Amino acid sequence: MSYLEEYTRKVLSGEIVACRRIKQVCTMLLDKLVHPEKYDPWVFDEKLTEKPIDFIETFCKQAQGKMGTPIRLELFQKAKFQAIFGFVHKDTGFRQYNECLTIEGRKNGKSSESAAVNLYLLMGDGEGAPEIYNIATMLDQAKIGWEYAYKMVKQSPVLRKHIRKRISDLYFPHNMGIIKPLASNSNSLDGLNAHGVTIDELSAIKNRDIYDLMKQSMSARQQPLLFCITTNGFVRDGIFDAQYDYACAVLDGKVKDERFLPFIYELDDRKEWDKEDCWIKANPGLGSIKSISFLRDCVAKAKNDPAFKPTVMVKDFNMKENANSAWLTWDEINNQEEFDFRSLGFRYGIGGFDASETTDLTAAKALCMRPGDDKIYVKSMYWIPEEVLRKIDADGNRRERDNVPYLLWEQQGLLRTTPGNKIDKRCILEWFKALRDEDDLYILWIGYDPWHIEEALLNEFIGEFGKDSMIKIRQGVQTLSYPMKSLKGDLAAKKIVFNKNPIDMWNLSNLEIRTDINGNIQPVKGIDNRRRIDGAMALIDAYIVLQDKMDEYSNLI
Repeated sequence: MSYLEEYTRKVLSGEIVACRRIKQVCTMLLDKLVHPEKYDPWVFDEKLTEKPIDFIETFCKQAQGKMGTPIRLELFQKAKFQAIFGFVHKDTGFRQYNECLTIEGRKNGKSSESAAVNLYLLMGDGEGAPEIYNIATMLDQAKIGWEYAYKMVKQSPVLRKHIRKRISDLYFPHNMGIIKPLASNSNSLDGLNAHGVTIDELSAIKNRDIYDLMKQSMSARQQPLLFCITTNGFVRDGIFDAQYDYACAVLDGKVKDERFLPFIYELDDRKEWDKEDCWIKANPGLGSIKSISFLRDCVAKAKNDPAFKPTVMVKDFNMKENANSAWLTWDEINNQEEFDFRSLGFRYGIGGFDASETTDLTAAKALCMRPGDDKIYVKSMYWIPEEVLRKIDADGNRRERDNVPYLLWEQQGLLRTTPGNKIDKRCILEWFKALRDEDDLYILWIGYDPWHIEEALLNEFIGEFGKDSMIKIRQGVQTLSYPMKSLKGDLAAKKIVFNKNPIDMWNLSNLEIRTDINGNIQPVKGIDNRRRIDGAMALIDAYIVLQDKMDEYSNLI
């Protein structure tokens, strides 16, 4: 019985405790072993898998801890390598999988695996002049994995005889191959011909530009491999979330991609974080590679230290969170409920907006409720200066402003532009008027920060919606603290339904707070000025008005 069959059968029988996502991939892989005729032209060749496993266990040595001792792969690792290297085309013999994504808790052997795969692709894969790249956003990050591979070489008598360290790479003269660190801020990413690309900590990559370019750089190779192994992270709506969602879609059968192989080790439920028998779901090397006593200590500390808990949830159990200092947890923000605005027949709404001058977004909200339903339904719109967006498009800058996909959001109708290089704030008025005139939604009151609206425009709003329609929301502790605490509770209870709007979720995840000695809170913007909070502020303004006017609003609806 192969390692792959042994592991998948033990997972599916319950002998090895595993999460739903691992059971999904094991079900698929075992079916490929048992019913190969269904997967023509791909076949499993167990003999091919002996080479990478033997190479790693024979020549690769520990680069940290018990330095110089042989690496002994665990069953879950051997099974993964057999899946990657064992399924090949029946005619050409080339590998089926050219990309493997592994998400697992920290300290489960990720760095050793990544370095060992680097060295095997360099020396043992039968490729002429292979180019192997460790990639990251910054060169210093990329060098971490590369230096780990070099330390592994230094600890191995055989490898250090054949691999030379040069200024910017590791060089294998026998086939003229290299292992090299590479970052998105490198002078040029053109002209590369990658045979292998490894990413240790995808969650640390803040934009997908280098990932996409390196993926394309493998197109001339016959059996390239993009090997990514990572924990979850605190950056939301980036490349990690995109790859995670893609992997889930593949496992769920929503996307067909027979060249992509995901292994997602995570808790099935956030409530499992203090259940010791569930920890292995996110930590396949628990007890053999990762110390269970150390994890036990971390969980104990997290129970007594709320500031430490998000790190444990993200890095040990692969649960989504945003920044440690954020006002809201990702679980509080993440509402997957959707609705069709027009079909619900809303007649009256409460507005709110946050206007900007140039660099920030401008955001507007309409909050609506229905009789007998305590949920608050949110309709949103965002604006950005047209020159900003067109410059992104003209430059081909795929990282985009603020490291978020503004161009895509515009195409999806979630974001609009205003002419020129600064926001024309009349766009907000026109949007509320369109809700009234085209969607038959009458906006009763509109909450706004008086700091960013001119008297002339304010008078236009009053002319359209009435002299009592515009409600000033002073941006101080006395005005904001209690409503924000109430809003946080409603978000956690999934009573705020914003149609999975990614800009709303991004803005909410960016909002941080300042707390005074009396426990009062008010919003603040973090030190990273690319993390926009305008949508969150517009929601807060509208929510305050809704709470203040709830009795009158309820009578009208």
